[in-house]
This record gives sequence, C-alpha cells and structure tokens, in this order.
Amino acid sequence: MSHAFLADGWFAEATKIFQEIKPPVPAAIQDLVINLRVKGGPNGDVEARLAAGQLLKGLAAGAPTTLTIPYDVARKMMVDNDQNAAMQAFMGGQIQIEGDMTKVMAMQAGGPPGPESLEVAKRIREMTA
Repeated sequence: MSHAFLADGWFAEATKIFQEIKPPVPAAIQDLVINLRVKGGPNGDVEARLAAGQLLKGLAAGAPTTLTIPYDVARKMMVDNDQNAAMQAFMGGQIQIEGDMTKVMAMQAGGPPGPESLEVAKRIREMTA
C-alpha cells in the first residue's frame, strides 16, 4: 500500500519499516535532533523532526536547530535520497536554518549509509505515493 509523503499513514509506515530493520545509528548522530518545517505540501505544512537518524512526526521540544524546507525539496532529500537537491536548495536560499547550524553539519559526520539504512530508504521509496 502506498502512502502520500508526510501524511499520517506515511509516518506510521516509515516508523514500522525503521523498527523492523533497526539500522545501526552512527555515534555521531545518535543524540542529534533537528526540527523540520516542511512547507507547501499537498495537505499543507508539516512539522517533523529528525531524531537519531529517523524522521518522526511533530517537533521536538528544545531541539537546537530548525530547518524550513519546501515540500518538493524534502521529498527529493528524504524519499529520493537526492543530496544534490538538498545542497542546491540550500545554496539557492530555499532551506532556512534557525539555531545551531553545526547540528546540520553533524548529520554528514554520520558517514555513508550502511546496508540496513539503504534497505530502509528503498522500502520507504517503494511505499511512498
């Protein structure tokens, strides 16, 4: 069954996939929490957070950093795994960062994704409408 990106059912299925596969979370991002405001989606704006390598619905209280991202860029980053789109959007001013920018840079310290993380990404891509 496919789910619209960032809809409630999508978050539920993405969490289920993450919990089934249990990809190891690199030490560099185990405690990392970044809030996301995704703007302009088909069902309106969505608030979410990246926490220990997982995308979850809702903002985290006390997160040191908040990113505001257009829906289409968020989809390219989180479903298509297109990191070039993220860099282009950032350089083009489409991604706004509030708070501690070093936390965003810390995401890259996690290194390349391992096989379990790649499997999570593949299954999320397959279930996303």
